Amino acid sequence: MRRTSARRLFAAALLVASVLAPVAATSATAVDAVAADRHEKEDCPKGGLGPELNARLDKTIEDVRTQAGVPGVVVGLWIPGKGCYVRATGVADKTTGQPMFKDTYLRIGSETKTFTVTALLELVDEGKVGLDDPIDKYIRGVPNGDKITLRHLAEMRSGLFPYTSDPDFDHDFLSDPKRGFNPWEVLSYGYRHPNTFEPGAQFQYCNSNLILLGLVVEKVSGQRLGDFFDQRVLRPARLRHTLFPEGAEFPEPHAHGYTDQTLSGAIEDATDWNPSWGWSAGAMISNLHDLRRWAKVVATGELLSPETQAERLKTLPTGFPGTSYGLGIFDSNGWIGHNGSLPGYETVTVYLPEQKATMVLLLNTDTLVQGQEPSTLFARAITEIITPDHVYAGVIGPR
Repeated sequence: MRRTSARRLFAAALLVASVLAPVAATSATAVDAVAADRHEKEDCPKGGLGPELNARLDKTIEDVRTQAGVPGVVVGLWIPGKGCYVRATGVADKTTGQPMFKDTYLRIGSETKTFTVTALLELVDEGKVGLDDPIDKYIRGVPNGDKITLRHLAEMRSGLFPYTSDPDFDHDFLSDPKRGFNPWEVLSYGYRHPNTFEPGAQFQYCNSNLILLGLVVEKVSGQRLGDFFDQRVLRPARLRHTLFPEGAEFPEPHAHGYTDQTLSGAIEDATDWNPSWGWSAGAMISNLHDLRRWAKVVATGELLSPETQAERLKTLPTGFPGTSYGLGIFDSNGWIGHNGSLPGYETVTVYLPEQKATMVLLLNTDTLVQGQEPSTLFARAITEIITPDHVYAGVIGPR
C-alpha cells in the first residue's frame, strides 16, 4: 500500500471498545434523539452569514468538493455577532444518489482522541493519575515504559512505533476490514519494532499512544472505556448523539463512506468496516449537533479544572508549519481542536477562542487529493474566507 491505515489522524486514527451499555439500546436512543433534534434550531436562521458571504462559501465549498471528487460534505460555521452557516452538499450514497444531509451520523476517527484525553485528564483532576507518571506504573510490557510518561503519550512524543505503520497490520486489516481487533492485539504489531526515538525528543503521531491511554483509563477507573465515556464525558457534555461502538454498528441515519485504502487501490464502500482497530484512538461516532457543542467543551476545558486545561493547551511544535500539538489537541493557526480520518470518512472540529467561532466539517471520503486530506482542503478554503488572519494549516499525522 502507498500509505498505511495510520494516516488518519489529524486526520487520523480510530478506535473501538466497550460501548454505552448496551450497544443496541444506545444506538436506538441515539436514533430517537436525532429525530427529536430535527426540530431544534440546528440550521441557521434565514440569512446565515449574509448574502455575500453565503454566496462565496457556497461557491467555494462546491468548487472544492467537485475538484477533490468528494461525494458529500456537511459544513457548519457559527460565529457570534456575525451569524452561522450550515450546508450539506453532494451525495450520501453514490449508488442511489441520495443527497447528503445535515443530521448524518459519521465515524469521527481521530477526534476520538479528544474524548480519551479528556477522560484521562478527569482522572488527573481527581488525583488518581499523574501526567508525569511512567506508563509502566499502570500497563506493563510497554517498550521503554519506565521512561515514557502519560504526558509523552498524550502529546505524541513517546517514541513508540505506530502499529498502523506495520505492514502486517495493514495486510491483516485490509484483507478482512470487517474483522474485530482488541487493544492488546493492535499494540503487538507496534511492539515488534524498536522505538523510534527517546521519550520527549520529538513529535510523531502514533495511535499506539492513545490505545495505551484508553487502557489506563480502564485500569484506574475500573470501568470499560465506553461506560466511562458515557457517564463522565458524554452525559456531562450533553452529547446525546455520540457513541463509542463495540464493533461495526452504525446508527441511522448515516451517509455511506468511500475509501481507496484497499489492497487493490480501488475505491470501495467502507461504511460497514469495523473500526475496532482504532479503539480509543479513533472509533467513535457523532454528528454535527454534538460536534458543535464538543468543539467549545474541549477548547475551553468545561469538564476540567483550569489548571488541568492549561496543561492540555501547552502545545509544542510538530515540524508542520502553523500547527502545534498539546495533550490530545492541536492548535492550527489559532483554531483549537482535532480532525479525524479513517476509511470512508473525515471530520474537522475546531474552535477559535479569539472570536468564539466554531467550525465542523463532515465528509464521506478519505481519499487523498494530490497527497492532501480532503478535509484540510475544505477547512483551509473556508477559513481563508471567514477568518483570513487564522487560516487552518492542515494535517500533521503520518501517511
